Parts: sequence; C-alpha cells; structure tokens
Amino acid sequence: MQNPRPARPDVHHGVFTTATHWGRYRVVVKGGEIRWISPLDDPEPATIGYRRTSYDQGRGRVLRPMVRTSYLQNRDAPARPRGDDTFTPVSWERALDLVAEEIKRAHNTRGPSSIFGGSYGWASAGRFHHAQSQVHRFLNGAGGYTPSIDSYSYAAMARIVPHVLGTSANEHLLSLPTWEEIAEHVDLLLAFGGLPAKNAQVNPGGVHVHRSRSGLRMCAEAGVELVNISPQRGDLDIDDAQWVRVRPNTDTALMLALTYEVWAAGDHDAEFLRECCVGAEDLVAYLSGALDGVVKDASWAAAVCDIPDATIRDLARRIVGGRTLITASWSIQRGDHGEQPFWAAIALAAMAGHLGRPHRGVALGFGTHHSTGARQRKLPVASLPQKVRELPEIAPIPVARIADMLLGPGQEIDFDGRRLTFPDIDLVYWCGGNPFHHHQDLNRLVEAWQQPRTIIVHESFWTATAKHADIVLPVSAYLERNDVAFGRHESHLSVMHAAVDPPGEARDDYAVFADLADRLGFRREFTEGRSADEWVRHLYDTTRDGLAAAGMPIPDFRTFWAAGEVTIPLPEPDRRADPLALLREDPMRNPLTTPSGKVELTSATIESFAYDDCPGHPTWLEPKEWLGSTAAERFPLHLLSPQPRTRLHSQYDQADHSAESKVRGREPIHVNPDDATARHIRAGDVVRVFNDRGQCLAGAVVDPGVRSGVVVLHAGAWYDPVEPGGLDAHGNPNVLTFDKGTSKLAQGPSSGTALVQVERFDGPLPPVRAFDPPAQDT
Repeated sequence: MQNPRPARPDVHHGVFTTATHWGRYRVVVKGGEIRWISPLDDPEPATIGYRRTSYDQGRGRVLRPMVRTSYLQNRDAPARPRGDDTFTPVSWERALDLVAEEIKRAHNTRGPSSIFGGSYGWASAGRFHHAQSQVHRFLNGAGGYTPSIDSYSYAAMARIVPHVLGTSANEHLLSLPTWEEIAEHVDLLLAFGGLPAKNAQVNPGGVHVHRSRSGLRMCAEAGVELVNISPQRGDLDIDDAQWVRVRPNTDTALMLALTYEVWAAGDHDAEFLRECCVGAEDLVAYLSGALDGVVKDASWAAAVCDIPDATIRDLARRIVGGRTLITASWSIQRGDHGEQPFWAAIALAAMAGHLGRPHRGVALGFGTHHSTGARQRKLPVASLPQKVRELPEIAPIPVARIADMLLGPGQEIDFDGRRLTFPDIDLVYWCGGNPFHHHQDLNRLVEAWQQPRTIIVHESFWTATAKHADIVLPVSAYLERNDVAFGRHESHLSVMHAAVDPPGEARDDYAVFADLADRLGFRREFTEGRSADEWVRHLYDTTRDGLAAAGMPIPDFRTFWAAGEVTIPLPEPDRRADPLALLREDPMRNPLTTPSGKVELTSATIESFAYDDCPGHPTWLEPKEWLGSTAAERFPLHLLSPQPRTRLHSQYDQADHSAESKVRGREPIHVNPDDATARHIRAGDVVRVFNDRGQCLAGAVVDPGVRSGVVVLHAGAWYDPVEPGGLDAHGNPNVLTFDKGTSKLAQGPSSGTALVQVERFDGPLPPVRAFDPPAQDT
C-alpha cells in the first residue's frame, strides 16, 4: 500500500505531541531519548503527567521475549510454580511458535471456551493500539475464547441501574449535569463518597483541558452547599464543605434514613411516587418497620453510621428545602451488597421530589473521571472491529470472578437472573491491564493462577503479572507508536506521535498478533492488508466520514496529523431527551424501558430472583466485614483502597512522581492520629498491615483528614511478595481485600469491604524488588 505510515519527524530528534488518559503533552526528544514531557495548553494539568521521563526509559522494561524456565523445560509438569521461577530469553520466532502451538493445542483438545481472553484497564488512549480490542480481535479470529463482562469500576451500578431506571450505566453517565448547570441550578449537593479531584485527572480516551477543579470551585463560589459524606475529608477538597464522617460501607443506611425522614415529615413527592414509580408503598413499609419491626429513622442510622442523628435530620430538612443533587461515587458500590447504595440514592431522590427535575436528582458516578461534569455526547468515532469471523457465542464471566473461575471449573453461579457455569480454563492470554494490581485477595489469585497449563502475557514492564506468566512478549509503550486519541466527553481528536523507537526487541501488539495470525492461518482476515499506521489512518477516515454524515465535518488526515488535533463542530444536545424528565412530564407518553415503564423502587424482576443478598427493594444488609461487626474485635480498622493521586491505577508506579510519594520506599498508609497514638506509630514509620487474607508493609502518614477507625492505602503499588503468597514488601492493598461478589445480582468486586489491623514493623526491612526484572537463565 501507499504511504505505509503517517508522516512524522525523525524519531531521534524533535518535539512531538501526544495524548494520554490524563492529558495532552509536548515531548522533547534528543539523541533518541525522551528529555522532557510538559502539558500542552492545559491550565489544570494532571499531576500524573509530571516528571514522566523515568517511566518509559527506566528500569524494568521487558526487552526480549522471555519464557519461564521450568515451563520451557517441561510444559506438562514445570518444576517450579509461577511467581517463583527464573526466565530464559528466546528469539521472537521461538516465542511465537510456542504461543501458536499452545493456542492450537487448547482449541484442539479442550475447545475455545478453555482460552480466557484477559484484558482490562487503561492500556492506551489510542483508538487503534487499544490492547483489549487487539487481543479480542485476534482470539476471535483464532477460533473463539471465554471473555469477561462488566467492570471492576462499576459492576454493581451496571447491573442495578437498568432494573431500576431502564437505562444502561453508560447512558446514565451521558445524562449527568455539567459543572455549569450545577452552579446555576443546584442549591445543595450531597456527595456520597465525595468528589475527589484526583480521580478527575483521567478520562477514558484522554483529556483535552482539565476543568474539574475549577468546576467545583465555580459551584462553591455560586453558593452551592457542598456536603462530603465520606470517611476522608479530602474527598471533597473545598475548605468550607461540610464533612459528614460516615463509617465505610454504611452509605445505604444513611440514605434509607434520609428517605424515611423525608416521608415521615410529609415532605415527599406523593404525585411523582404515584404516577412515575412502582413499589413506593413496599419501600415505605420496610422503612417504617412494618416488615421487620425496625424503623429506619435517623436514630437507627446514627448507630449504624456512627454520626449524630441531628446531622441526619438536618440533612433531610435541607434536601427538601431546595434544589438538591445527590451524587454517589463508584467507590461506594465496590463493597459487599454494592448494588444497594445506588438503588437507595435513586429512592431518596424520588421520595424528595428531585428525580426528573432539570439538573437535579441523582448523578451516579459523578466525579469518578473527568468526563463527568463535562458535556458528554455519543459520536461516531471509529474503533478497531473485534469480530473477524462469526463464531458460536461463549458466555462471558463477570470480570471480578476470575479467581473463582480458575479455582472452580464446572461450578455454577447466579448472575443477574441467570445461571453461569465456569469453564475449565487451560490457557490465559493477557494483553493490557494488570490483574495483580486490580483483582481482590492477591494471595488467592496466586493460587488460582497456578491452575491453567499456559499463561501468555504482552507487557512493556516486568509487572507482577509478567512475573507470574509462562511466556512474556515485549511490547511497545504509547510514546513508541502512532495513534489517534478521543476522550469520551471531548470535542477533539488528538494525535499520538511516535516519539522514540521501542527499546530492545519490543514490538507493538498488532505486529505480534499479525505474526501469530500468520502461523494460525488467518493473517489476511486479521490485518485486512493494512499496516498499523494504515489502520490509524483508516480509523480516522472512517470517523471523518461518520462525522460528515452527521453534519460535523473535520479536516482530512494530512491536515489533522500536521496540526496535532482537530475540533469537532458539535451541535448543542437536547436536554429534554433525559428519560426521567420526560417521564415526569408525561408518564403515559414517555415510559421508561423498565418492565413497569416507571422508576422501580421495588423491582418485581429482582424479587423473582429470590436472592438472599439482593432483595426486591433498597435494603440495609450488613456487610461481611464492617466496623459494626464482631470481626472488628480482631481487626478494628476499615481499609479503604481508593485510586491514587500520583498514578493511574498501577501505571507509572516506578516513575519519579509516584516514587516521591513513597515512605521509605513503601506505599503510604494514612492513619488517623488517635489510631496512630494507640499503636505507638509515628509519621515515617514502616507498619505491617494484616488480616487473615494477607499482610503488607506500608509507610505511615498520620492524617487528621481520615476518620478514626479507618486507614487509607491507595491502590496501585506493584505487588512485591517476599516469597510467593507471603508478606508484600511494597504496600499493595489487594493482598488484604475481600474476594466476594457484591451479590448474586452483579457479582462485582467487594474490595471496599475489608477490616485490618496495623502495627509498627520493627524487624529487618525487606528490599522493594517490585520494579526489578526476574532472574534470568541464559
């Protein structure tokens, strides 16, 4: 083909532009090395992007194809377990032959369902070099595989919202108000889980200009009352915001009490409940104690949530006293019974008369990334098709149930009204994401990870996932390949220039899959005759055609590539299209897509499932572990593991910015002063954090912004066990978290449900080896 790659300057010298999930950047290259990365025209640049040069060119890159030594010597019975072995370098030809042989073997002996196509997370902002699209397209062409469904971020929301509102979670996100609309139309904003600014640094597909911090300040300056309902004061970083120091995992109880207090005072919206909702009478029977003898009032919730009942009654009065928006962060649904707080938030907004009002009601997931708070639109932006050929459908597994699947082949589980059977996985192919960061109970995952015969991983760095693989194929990072980025809420398409060559023998994922497809006999179908850069241009041209058909013309590819970005001329959306607003306007003409056509405060569908952990209406169900349980007698601190400020999940943990946040080389753990004093812990001490599932070391930060009884250990420190299944030296909280489905409805992650104990660690400190390559055999 002509013009095999987009024109770009010499990769050894020059100034390049690129786009990432956390912003757009100018990249300075001299002598083939990245010398400087700086934000591009962004008044509020994300801190993640600072001092990034050490990341792409630092230690720990995978430079050659590597095979676990015991596996290379005997694939049928390796001498040593995964995670406790050396690696042997091999040629690309040898590595690709091994991978192709294993895929053929798995298909021929166990069938396509025996291959799990693992991919997750934020591997690249690019539309083409998107690891999940690449691996799924390849495995589909190879004959099929077992996929996963839903998200670690909001699996519970994804399942409960369609039952209650008749819309998908993504459609709900498209309807959220903007910062400007909140500032103009809202008097009171109740933020369950807060609105942490650090989360808004990132956005799927990129951020053109950050506006979340200024948006929140705009609301405060406009007189919006901001209430942060969270165990952490910093979850809403406005000085005069009210801080309600709720116990973790008790948001549902607080919401139900607020709902009861609004009803008991006679301040409820009886007409909306009657005309636009079903099941309000059943919910009231539960709240009033008619069903179980327990009145869910402010006094009841005060004991559960460990906050004053006067605070709850005051909030109830204020909710109905003005224009109120209730937001709920994704964090509060990543716990045991995580479906309940989102259902309860909808019920509260309906009871108080705000649901379906312009810019009011509920905003589930507001503030969880940058696009919430900005105008979001569905646009015809092309992505890599994942279907190469039509194959019999294989049932996906819930994404957070990977360890269950590997440990329990043939077992059945309930999932949103269905029964799923776990396949017998023989081969795991992982490309994009790091399960040894984002999965719960990593010691259990280590055990589960030993079950398949073969694990293949594409990686740029020696992450724990790579160290627990059999075959590791080195792949390029985003600054080493051309692409096009498009953020979910953005009105821009951004260029991602290849600024430097990949190090060592690294290749991009597409080149690897194309060569494997050649060995498996479907190269033409996989590549469609295009090189990687021809695909980038094709996706842009396809997007251009789609936008032109919708009346939104953009320049040709050559102009775009030279300019570095293009602005999409967007029409203003019709805000009347909000289904809840239309329902309120005329319930008969504008029904929702729920079975009743109304907001389902009680769901007959969910009730018919007869799940003991997800009843037919919002309900307070005690978590498996919480500070009000007997388990707190042994482990009296609730562990929170939110997203970090200095990296995106586990990405860039080895970069300077993340490294500078560590305490004596360990991930910092934030401890309330009273809890620190009781344990003779001072700032800068290394502490041991432990429960029955595992233990890790961390560096103490004494923080009055954390409520007593709670510790905060941010997610993303690379897993670094001193020995397999043993003490983690670096501070990964997922050695401590709970690997249980939120309920039978969603089977989402319950990582927010975890009790621990903390003590000062006075023994010899083990070295942090998280970023070091494994030992090699020659």
